[in-house]
Amino acid sequence: MPPKPDIRAVIMAGGSGTRFWPLSRRKLAKQFLPIVADRTMLEETVRRILPLVPARRIYTVANAAQTRTIRRLLPGLPEAHYLVEPEARNTAPSLILATARIHLENPRAVVAVLPSDHLITAGDVFLRKLAAAAEAAAAEDALITFGIPPSFPSTGYGYLRYRKGAARTFRKEPFRAVEAFVEKPSYEKAVAFLKKGGYAWNSGMFLWRADVFAAKLERFAPEFFEAWTRILAALRSKSRARVAAAFASIPATSIDYALMEKAGGVLAAEGDFGWSDVGAWSSLAGIWPRDADGNAFKGASVVLDARNNLAYNPGRLTALVGVDDLVIVNTPDALLVCRRDKDQSVKRILELLAARGDSECL
Repeated sequence: MPPKPDIRAVIMAGGSGTRFWPLSRRKLAKQFLPIVADRTMLEETVRRILPLVPARRIYTVANAAQTRTIRRLLPGLPEAHYLVEPEARNTAPSLILATARIHLENPRAVVAVLPSDHLITAGDVFLRKLAAAAEAAAAEDALITFGIPPSFPSTGYGYLRYRKGAARTFRKEPFRAVEAFVEKPSYEKAVAFLKKGGYAWNSGMFLWRADVFAAKLERFAPEFFEAWTRILAALRSKSRARVAAAFASIPATSIDYALMEKAGGVLAAEGDFGWSDVGAWSSLAGIWPRDADGNAFKGASVVLDARNNLAYNPGRLTALVGVDDLVIVNTPDALLVCRRDKDQSVKRILELLAARGDSECL
């Protein structure tokens, strides 16, 4: 029986969540909002993993302003585990910083990287698979991820392509070798992926042993390994200025581009645990309760000849008459009305507001 791995969860809690404007703002991004439950998405993420990873083994990564919000929402974490990004530089610098911090405590600790703003409906299945993935990461010199079984030919997600052959098994869970990470495809390519099989959506969740992460950087991403050594030295010095300088030297890119797409030895388990990245308002239509005509509401409603609408208007009555396929979001200072199939363009509204100097609603 292998020893129980030392699992450290790193919750990526930065990001602006621009597609959930006007509810989400610069100072209150999606992960800090109770969009899918009574608690915020960040709180739901932590609550989900507590049976496996106690609070004393959980870390968060975000900027200084967001970290102040995190401290309020998650007061039970050790003070030193609120990791502050000196500046916004994407996920590769953040995860190099977080993994280096853990490496100093235990190089063989298993780092479980989890986004703070994803929905998982089958929490028991997720915990079982997360435990199996942690065991795989502890035993193998491999990077571990979850591939989400695609339910439609999405052009908004990256994909994993599995290598043919036998799978490794941990806790009765099969892990298959990942042959390639595939960029967000055209619709035609996405249809072909589903027809061919052997493809899955990239979940953005990763596990690795801290020392394995360092070794993979050294072999497959040497420019990032140089940054790794600088970050380690800066953390040992306990100088905030040195940490900030080392952090700023890391290329501002995602961990996918920096390492995952280049590295050999990546294994994936099937992420069949009711996953959604809750990427836009329309995604909530499949999460919130719906009436017989497909309308989903937060707040009281009355409907006459209206179908497949989504409205956020808590504390007030929303009356819909003769309209279909709309997203309606009402906040004290802004009202959004858009077609459901156009909600990915909401972030363009923020660009327009910024361009004309209207910062009040950002």
